[in-house]
Amino acid sequence: MPVETHVARARSRADAEREAVDAKHSALGAFVDRVEALSPEPTSPAPEVTATAGVRPASGSPPDDRCRSVREAFAGTVRPHSVDDADDAEPLLETIGSELSDSIAVALAPTTDASFSPELKRMVVSAAVSRRAETAVMRRALTREMEVLEAAEETVDTVTAWVADRDETPLTELGFEALRRRHEDLAEHRERCDALARDRQSFLQGTTSQSAEVGIDHRSLVTYLYADFPVDHPVLATAARLGEVCADCQRAVRDHLVRRV
Repeated sequence: MPVETHVARARSRADAEREAVDAKHSALGAFVDRVEALSPEPTSPAPEVTATAGVRPASGSPPDDRCRSVREAFAGTVRPHSVDDADDAEPLLETIGSELSDSIAVALAPTTDASFSPELKRMVVSAAVSRRAETAVMRRALTREMEVLEAAEETVDTVTAWVADRDETPLTELGFEALRRRHEDLAEHRERCDALARDRQSFLQGTTSQSAEVGIDHRSLVTYLYADFPVDHPVLATAARLGEVCADCQRAVRDHLVRRV
């Protein structure tokens, strides 16, 4: 009796997401390093005095130069991991707004008459560090999900392999004792499926957090991860289906036992 399971596909999906989050976590770290290396614009640049020209503005880069450097740093580090497609037409400042904040995006915009002040630098670094902390929590949550899925797949593989192997022998060829043992084995496999469902429900009710401000609700994580799956909860759906298969097999064995008595 073939049984369609979704756990292996769920493992592949969680693994791919973990790789993506790892890459984004590293990209945010690189972005922070590049912004930290930039010197902010002086708050009130001192005028330069010359004998021939008198007083003139302080020399140096135009106010937008360092803001442009921040935008370029973001484009070269974080943005490729923030959009689904590297060729995505989403404007850079819109991506900066979604990852850091709209106020930072406005402050960094070339149309904004603002310099890369010490305050703006602190804002950018602080927002990026906070975003990186969120990705760190996501990494931990995905690691826990992958561990749970690995354990679930072991149970699923054990039960499905047992069912497939026993299907090779018709019940009519089994004696009373063999039927009784098969009935007991099926009861044990049903309990494995029930235990898998209980463990999964317990996991879904939990969270992975770093602080009171940063946390990942497991149920929300699962909803996000498996949004395009044919079932909302691949582990629970698989456990329920396997349990039903074992129950059907057990009823068939019980019918044969009753006839033998």
